[in-house]
Amino acid sequence: MKYLLIALGMISLGLGILGIFLPLLPTTPFLLLSAALFARSSERLYGWLLSHRLFGEYIRDFLQEKAIPLRIKILSISVMWAGMLCTALFAVPDVRWLQIVLLAIAVGVTVHILSYKTKK
Repeated sequence: MKYLLIALGMISLGLGILGIFLPLLPTTPFLLLSAALFARSSERLYGWLLSHRLFGEYIRDFLQEKAIPLRIKILSISVMWAGMLCTALFAVPDVRWLQIVLLAIAVGVTVHILSYKTKK
């Protein structure tokens, strides 16, 4: 079971990293899932993830304070909207219903991100 949890944690971490670059793939839930899986399977990987120079502070802040830094909120929302608008305008220019779905997803994710406290 330990090795299954580690494997799932690694997959989740990979998806979280991809989510940084792909607007429809969320980063935070996958990073938090990785942390939870590593906490149950490997103290070493859990410690590594929490002390990681890119993800560690972000995960610790979210776990402890349920807050997202303003810079991360702005960056997340900006990148997501840029990706969604490019997709809606250029990838599916003649499919109105899909454009509406993409924009509705963007609005929903924006509201979700803004619903968390802002870390000062």
